[in-house]
Amino acid sequence: MPNNTIPPAEELNLASLIKQTEQGIASRVLAKTSGGNLTLFAFDKGQGISEHSAPFDAIVMVIEGQLNLIIDGKPVKAEPGTIVKMPANIPHAVEAPIPAKMLLIMLREITLKTN
Repeated sequence: MPNNTIPPAEELNLASLIKQTEQGIASRVLAKTSGGNLTLFAFDKGQGISEHSAPFDAIVMVIEGQLNLIIDGKPVKAEPGTIVKMPANIPHAVEAPIPAKMLLIMLREITLKTN
């Protein structure tokens, strides 16, 4: 499957679409439109993304491993099957204490319903 192409009506295993890189971070764009994008990331142990902000809300979905997020100074531990919202224009950072994979969903407009 090439970057930026998700085939229709086909089951895909997210974890198998990206490989870990030793002492690094790998990324792969699955979809990119004017409304947002889907990007897979694979982090080796101890790797991360330094504090930054983005002009859009972002959702992190952990696929494998564990991620420690800092969102506006608040620590959040995320494990497989969990999602975490990172609000637009709010500083956030990501660190992988163990090898991890995540799907980053960036949407230009988003409404997340929570109970």
